[in-house]
Amino acid sequence: MTAPGQYEEVGLDDLDVEEALALAKEGGAQVPDGSGATGGSPAVPPPSPRGGNREPGQHTAGTDAGTADGTSRARTAEHGHHKATPWPEARALAGRAPRRPDAPVSVSLDAALGLVLAAPLAALTDLPSFDTSAMDGWAVAGPGPWHVRAEGVLAGHAEPERLTDGEAVRIATGARIPQDVTAVIRSEHGRTDEKERLHATREVVPGQDIRPRGQECRSGDPLLQRGTVVTPAVLGLAAAAGYDTVSALPRPRAEVLVLGDELLTEGLPHDGLIRDALGPMLPSWLRALGADVIAVRRLGDDAEALRRALKNSDADLVVTTGGTAAGPVDHVHPTLRRIGAELLVDGVKVRPGHPMLLARTKENQHLVGLPGNPLAAVSGLLTLAEPLLRTLAGRAAPETYTLPLKETVHGHPYDTRLIPVVLREDRAVPLHYNGPAMLRGIAVADALAVVPPGGARPGQELEILDLPWATAGIGVCFT
Repeated sequence: MTAPGQYEEVGLDDLDVEEALALAKEGGAQVPDGSGATGGSPAVPPPSPRGGNREPGQHTAGTDAGTADGTSRARTAEHGHHKATPWPEARALAGRAPRRPDAPVSVSLDAALGLVLAAPLAALTDLPSFDTSAMDGWAVAGPGPWHVRAEGVLAGHAEPERLTDGEAVRIATGARIPQDVTAVIRSEHGRTDEKERLHATREVVPGQDIRPRGQECRSGDPLLQRGTVVTPAVLGLAAAAGYDTVSALPRPRAEVLVLGDELLTEGLPHDGLIRDALGPMLPSWLRALGADVIAVRRLGDDAEALRRALKNSDADLVVTTGGTAAGPVDHVHPTLRRIGAELLVDGVKVRPGHPMLLARTKENQHLVGLPGNPLAAVSGLLTLAEPLLRTLAGRAAPETYTLPLKETVHGHPYDTRLIPVVLREDRAVPLHYNGPAMLRGIAVADALAVVPPGGARPGQELEILDLPWATAGIGVCFT
């Protein structure tokens, strides 16, 4: 990683040879020596004339390209990506990147779902605010049998007439208890005779089925802490406690910039053009992570359009797709240098998705550059965008947890690997179709498993990253 305020370009010799070597190790594919996977750029370019980005004694891809056994390529893969940040460190850096969350805003209850409380919530009234009936039945005073009054007591009415010993009155759930009432008898636990006298069919305990004033809380009692996520239950409690609005942190504003001239927005792929998978996927995923997506712009491979978009954006987070390597149309790094951005993470030691990046583009704006391959982009979202958005929204980091792996998973020689899994009987079951460009696995996954370098064996405990909709449900998380 570069020092704060500096910006160093990641060369293809730092990326594509490493990727090819890993693919060859895992899938039996041959290391390509023609064109790479990103923007038609050569996988093994000539050695850089500059030595400033290399460590002493580091081999270049150009000088190692002709070896037959791949050992020199392995040395390049091991040492050539020295600027990449380890995966756990990258997530931590992203979580600390925002300088401060936005100032709190007053939000009506119907617009607060999913936000985070910016101030503690204290009761504005006693709950309940008067003695109420917990059941439909009769309110009775003194010992029975009881003479039943003709008029009953309903919820929402003013304080009813007090009872005297030997009297009863029909009462509805939630209705105010008359003064001097001994207990409430449920409808199924009483009967009336021909003289309209009430008889209890089981023992009457004083105070039964009466909710006394202040049973849940007294006015001024603390109810919820600052930082609590507003769930449907929180909305109900706030309303019951007397609130019309709450103080909350606003949703971070996100903008998506889709890069690439080769992308189609409809129809079948043809003539070298492919369908854009990230444009439809990213906005919903960012909303699931708590962002308010204010725009999705398709810029193609236009460096000037990218510069203008970054200059004019007022989003808290800008997310770009593709263009994070060093090919002839990979404009993200040069544009960030041009606008004077501060590079915070330049590549991450994770597969898929290692060319991802994080930069501070303005005082209170960040950019997450995602690789163009779909599953690699998902990796970038969960590695960099999720912790950054979480901090901006004021959310606490989720508790980490592990599950045992059901089957062997091959790992990258020296990078973390994220693979889609389903959770079955307290085990993580790896899914197929987990290549960088594939979405079949993640489309049916519950989570991603964090595989350490070298792989994992059956029964080994792995950290699990839940997908936001797998536990909360789509209707809850896409607010």
